[in-house]
Amino acid sequence: MGEEDYYLELCDRPVHFEKANPVNCVFFDEANKQVFAVRSGGATGVVVKGPDDRNPISFRMEDKGEVKCIKFSLENKILAVQRTSKTVDFSNFIPDSSQLEYTQECKTKNANILGFCWTSSTEIVFITDQGIEFYQVLPEKRNLKLLKSQNINVNWYMYCPEGAVILLSTTVLGNVLQPFYFRAGTMSKLPKFEIELPSVPKSTKLNLSERDIAMATIYGQLYVLFLRHHSRTSSSTGAEVVLYHLPREGACKKMHILKLNRTGKFALNVVDNLVVVHHQDTETSVIFDIKLRGEFDGTVTFHHPVLPARSIQPYQIPMAGPAPVTSQSPVPCKLYSSSWIVFQPDIIISASQGYLWNLQVKLQPIVNLLPDKGRLMDFLLQRKECKMVILSVCSQMLSESDRATLPVIATVFDKLNHEYKKYLDVEQSYTTALEAGQSRSSPLLRRPVRTQAVIDQSDMYTHVLSVFTEKDMPHKFVIAVLMEYIRSLNQFQITVQHYLHELVIKTLVQHNLFYMLHQFLQYHVLSDSKPLKVFTLLPTSCLWIC
Repeated sequence: MGEEDYYLELCDRPVHFEKANPVNCVFFDEANKQVFAVRSGGATGVVVKGPDDRNPISFRMEDKGEVKCIKFSLENKILAVQRTSKTVDFSNFIPDSSQLEYTQECKTKNANILGFCWTSSTEIVFITDQGIEFYQVLPEKRNLKLLKSQNINVNWYMYCPEGAVILLSTTVLGNVLQPFYFRAGTMSKLPKFEIELPSVPKSTKLNLSERDIAMATIYGQLYVLFLRHHSRTSSSTGAEVVLYHLPREGACKKMHILKLNRTGKFALNVVDNLVVVHHQDTETSVIFDIKLRGEFDGTVTFHHPVLPARSIQPYQIPMAGPAPVTSQSPVPCKLYSSSWIVFQPDIIISASQGYLWNLQVKLQPIVNLLPDKGRLMDFLLQRKECKMVILSVCSQMLSESDRATLPVIATVFDKLNHEYKKYLDVEQSYTTALEAGQSRSSPLLRRPVRTQAVIDQSDMYTHVLSVFTEKDMPHKFVIAVLMEYIRSLNQFQITVQHYLHELVIKTLVQHNLFYMLHQFLQYHVLSDSKPLKVFTLLPTSCLWIC
C-alpha cells in the first residue's frame, strides 16, 4: 500500500532516549509526558526528555537502591523518587534552593505505597494499598503537609492528568472503581461505580486488570474505557470497548459500546477525539467516533469502526551515529511490537528501541475510504486540522471525474453552513454582551474560538466556487451548484456576501442566460436592503433587465 492508504502514522520527530537494559531503567510520567532514563539508580546519570522539551534535563542522584517511580512536579520544580514501599524522596530543582533530599513516609500504618501522582507544582498524592494521601509540598521548608486522606482498600490505581482524576480499583474482584478529583488544594470524592464484568466470576480473585482500563477526555468529557474481551450477550462474538462517562457531578453512566468483532490482544489510544484500538495479532488498528450516529438501544449507543482496519503507516528509524554512518539506509520499525507500551491519550513508547511517539491521524486518506459524503463531512467537521481537507472534498465532488449529485452537494453545503451559523451566533452573542457593558475579563464571557470547522463564504469562494466556475463544466450544473450554496446560506439566515452574487451574475452573463439573470436579480439582488454594485458586470445590451 502507498502512503495514501494509511490513516494512522507515528510522528516524524519522536523523543529518542537510551533504550532499556540491565543498567538503564526507563520510566514515563503521564502528567508531564516525560521519559526518564535512569542509569545505575541515578549514580551515573538521569536524562529526562519530553515531546515539547527543547533541552533535556540531566542530573545525577546518589544510588540509594532501586528506583520504583520517578517524576517531576508540574513545571519541573521538585523531583520525587520512590525507592521503597514506605517512603518518597524529594529534591528541589528551584534556583537558589537547597539541593538536599527530604523524605515523606506514608501516614497509614502497615500500608505500602503503590505509586504517586503530582497534581500541581507543589501538590502530590500518595496511593497506598490502604488508601490515598494528599500532600502539599513545602520546598523552602523541605517537608510536606498532609491536606487530606481517605482509607480504602486499593488493588491498583490510574491517573488522568487532563481531568485531574485518580481512579482506584477496590473490592475483591477489583471492578468497583472509586474516582477522586483534585483541584487547587482540594480533594473531592466522586460517586463510585461498578464495571460490568463479561460473566459471573467463578472465583473471588481479582477479575479487573488495569491493563483493560483507560481514562481519556473525548469531546471535552472524561470517560473511563473498559476493554471487555468477551461480550455479555451470547449472540455477539468478539471483544468490545465500553465507555463510561465520568462527570464532575452526578453518577458515572455507561454511554457507548465500541464493537471490535475480533478477539486477541488490544491497546487503546485517543487521538483528535477518536478512540483508536490497536490489534496486535493482525497488526492493524481501527478508529471510532462517538459523535457519529450509532445504534441506540434506549440505554447505550453501539458503534462500529468508522473505516476498515489498517496498519499504522510503516516507519523508518534513522541510523544514529557520526555523519558518514548516518548515510546508511534507515531501519524499518517493528510496528505493533510486544515491547510497545501505550499511554493516554496518544503516546506509544518502545523501551527496547528507545523511542516515544505521538500517534497521529491522517485525514486525506480517509476521504477515499469513506464514500458517504454526508458521513465523511460529519467526521471531518470534528477534526482539528480539517479545513483544507474539507475544501478539497468540496472541490473533488464538483470535479468532472468525481461529480456528486445535487442532493449530496446540498447535504454537504448544509452541514458546512450549520457549523458556520453556530459560530456566527456565538460571535454575535459575544459582541452584544460587550456592547451591553460586560467586561472582557468576566469569567462568564468567553471570546468564541474559531475552529477549522468554520468554513465561511470567503473560504468557499476562494478555494472552491471561483475555481469551479472557470472549469469546462455543463453550465446548468455550474449554476445549480452556485444557487444551491446560496439556498443553503439563506436557509441558515446567513447574509450572502456580494462576491457570491457577482459570481452568479458573471456566470449567467457568460452563458447568455438572461432570463435566469432577470430572475436572480429580482429575487436575490434587487430585493437586498443593501443594493450591490453588480451592474458593471452586465453588458450594455442587457441593462434593460434592471
